[in-house]
Amino acid sequence: MAKKSTGAAEGEAKAPAVAAVAPVAKSSSKKKVESGILYVQSTYNNTMCLLTDTSGNAVASSSAGALGFKGAKKGTPFAAAKVGDVLATKGQAFGLKEVAVVIKGVGSGRESAVRSFITKGITISSVKDVTPVPHNGPRPPRARRV
Repeated sequence: MAKKSTGAAEGEAKAPAVAAVAPVAKSSSKKKVESGILYVQSTYNNTMCLLTDTSGNAVASSSAGALGFKGAKKGTPFAAAKVGDVLATKGQAFGLKEVAVVIKGVGSGRESAVRSFITKGITISSVKDVTPVPHNGPRPPRARRV
């Protein structure tokens, strides 16, 4: 059998294969968010909530479907309250104290999600409704001839 060539001459000393790497200081994985924005989108079929910091970076989100509600139960105020409850708990883990609420949609879970934030002790600085409202909309369908 032939010897394998290692690239260094037999008399020379080998250099270490791996250079020593200085340890990198790791910051805490959860950043502290004192105040943030809560986006609540409430449709007839589901309620989705997104919690962001003041600059708009997403911190946590949840929806009625993600909590295990199925079918028509996703659009209920009870499911929306549970979504707000879970998100408020996640927010408290980040050190959240106050939120500005932005509500979008016409579903029945609009207020329930916000109320659950109040019961968890998070103060609400403002509530803004950005539900899109058509100013005339598309042309209506023709009249049926019966």
